[in-house]
Amino acid sequence: MSGLETILPVPVLIVEDEDLIQERLRHILNGMGYDNDVLIFAKNLKEAFLQIEQQPISLALVDLGLPDGNGVELIEKLRAQDSSALILVISAWSTQASLFSAIKAGATGYVLKERDDAEVRLAIRSILRGGAPIDPFIAQEILKQISASVITGSNDDKSLESEVALLTNRETEILDLVAQGMSNKEIAEQLFVSKYTVESHIKHIYRKLAVTKRTKAVSAARSLGIL
Repeated sequence: MSGLETILPVPVLIVEDEDLIQERLRHILNGMGYDNDVLIFAKNLKEAFLQIEQQPISLALVDLGLPDGNGVELIEKLRAQDSSALILVISAWSTQASLFSAIKAGATGYVLKERDDAEVRLAIRSILRGGAPIDPFIAQEILKQISASVITGSNDDKSLESEVALLTNRETEILDLVAQGMSNKEIAEQLFVSKYTVESHIKHIYRKLAVTKRTKAVSAARSLGIL
């Protein structure tokens, strides 16, 4: 790595299911001095979990919307394994709920995929230097809502977050049945739909609430006032 081994943490785990984004991140990291032999790619949670079981990860670039679940689950695992690991979320999800969930799980920073290469590179460099970069768009939205709360004298963030993570009537109905302890099959029978339809709705619920488990979805919905 051109004599930069002492300052660039390795190996680097890139968790991203889109080939074009993988190549984009490879190009960015190569430009920062990383060789391909220290870059590990995973397209889903299953592959990522296998990789972190085989070796410790110093730097991870993680997408949240993965084919088999939410990247937050991986972030929790990485943080549990190594409290000093550097974890940057690079995601298309721009909601406060997604940001808060990732940071709470242990992410070091959060940047949107829509940013150009220079901005993504800047976020990575910031983390390497001990920073905690947050995408400007999300930061601005948070500041706007804090400002609005100060002006109105309101300290209630639940209504603001519930707008971000708004569920459809059907999703709310299904989540309510989940909260009652019903299985996907039981929910499908009660609503006269297929089990696959229920599973699809639940995946959408997970995505909107930035969670990976039924119990967490119910808990998040209750905290947001949805249930």
